[in-house]
Amino acid sequence: MAVARRTLLAAAFGSAATSVAAPALARVIGKFERSLSFESLHTGERLKTIYWANGVYLPDAARDIAQVLCDRRNQAIHPIEPGLLDLLHALTQKLDTSASLLVICGYRSPESNSAMASLNNGVVRNSLHTRGMAIDIRIPGVELTHLRDAAKSLAGGGVGYYPKSDFVHVDNGRVRSW
Repeated sequence: MAVARRTLLAAAFGSAATSVAAPALARVIGKFERSLSFESLHTGERLKTIYWANGVYLPDAARDIAQVLCDRRNQAIHPIEPGLLDLLHALTQKLDTSASLLVICGYRSPESNSAMASLNNGVVRNSLHTRGMAIDIRIPGVELTHLRDAAKSLAGGGVGYYPKSDFVHVDNGRVRSW
């Protein structure tokens, strides 16, 4: 089954490789290569990878990122939008950190999202998590308010601030904050 998922992901990432970062982010993100480091707080999986080099999104890295950011409830894997990766890279550049992004939630399957939404009115039914366009994170050594403010300053999508749960939501949907 894992081989079938990887084959499916390879096909999906072939079309995603043509995505381009928003012009506002282009000044902040790397010119020759872009890398990210993740640590899933629920599975313990870690990944440090170059996901883009010399103008091309790297399919192997995209598959690895999708694996680490899979739905922890049912292990469903979904491609992560390259624009979200670029936004996260720009965020780490802005914060001048190479620390791993501590992932609370990456991809969330529609089934998991529906179950969560029925229990928690803070979970939206049409969450960008279900499209690989959102992530909930914190970064070691970075104050949550500083992470939130840096993400908002990039104007690359939505930014949600959850101090009681100790994370910031970042997505590459429309620009907004809460």
